[in-house]
Amino acid sequence: MNSKRPTPTLNDVATEAGVSTATVSRCLNFPDRVSQRTRDKVMTAINLLGYSPNFGASAMAARRTKTIGAIIPTMENAIFARGLQAFQETLRGYGYTMLVASTAYRADIEEEQIRSLVARGADALLLIGHDRDAQIYTFLETQGVPALVTWAFDPHAEQPSVGFDNHAAMREMAASVIALGHENLALITARCAGNDRARARLVGLRAAMEAAGQDPELLQVIQTTYGIENGAAAFAEVMSAKKPPTAVFCGNDVLAVGALRQAREMGLSVPEDVSIIGFDDIELAQVAYPPLTTVHVPHAEMGHRAALALIDTLQSGIPLQSIALPATPVFRKTLAGPKAVK
Repeated sequence: MNSKRPTPTLNDVATEAGVSTATVSRCLNFPDRVSQRTRDKVMTAINLLGYSPNFGASAMAARRTKTIGAIIPTMENAIFARGLQAFQETLRGYGYTMLVASTAYRADIEEEQIRSLVARGADALLLIGHDRDAQIYTFLETQGVPALVTWAFDPHAEQPSVGFDNHAAMREMAASVIALGHENLALITARCAGNDRARARLVGLRAAMEAAGQDPELLQVIQTTYGIENGAAAFAEVMSAKKPPTAVFCGNDVLAVGALRQAREMGLSVPEDVSIIGFDDIELAQVAYPPLTTVHVPHAEMGHRAALALIDTLQSGIPLQSIALPATPVFRKTLAGPKAVK
């Protein structure tokens, strides 16, 4: 005897919840358009019956999967976590699902991931930074898949972005540091090749030096991989120079926390002996000791606004428009004037 239960249908859910099949469909595809009470009834019925919607069939009919891909450089630290969380929560409110892929900062892997997500029916893509072959954008346009850049804002770029100006943000922070009297500076950064965010921060720091009458060529620069251990090793290297820097900028807070740890191991007091400055203002910056001076990036707002922009273009055909968000200095306890001017 075959005791297998029949697969529950949309009709079964509607009957159990006491609503129409159209209402069940709206709950699944446009939950924001249905009252909380109705959503609760429908979700209770779905859970009770073990119903699983056939998104494949509806996607084939509508040529939409209600899936948006997000391709990020790394999952190894929290740099992108807050922004992606806001992105996913906003998508979910409109009935969309997020798929995430990671590239390890490699252009070839990113291209593979882009083509793979498109092949799997992604309706749109979220990308990090502008650095990629123009042929990729041509491919996406041919496939009818809109792509939005985040974590960067370049008013001159053809590809629309919802992000912040990395150059301006670092320049503003550097100007504040230089104004305290720092003249011997160093930067620990991600590798700049293929990373427009890292390059923009480097150029912004040099621009602030030049504006203050300093020689930007005297900036000590170490390029490394993001990570606490890498930040520690790079800090030890810059501080071994014949004339150690009085202020060390870091391309993100993870590197900066590594630098802070290494400073303690070297017997250096922060900020009395050396100032350390991060970038991103992730939670790690607030719990570091001392609390880290850094550049605040609007992660949550960026993820939320990016999701809304992609949803608008998918549902209403509204062309993607670039949006500039502010990234501002946050002064905590790792920055002070150099000893020579105290």
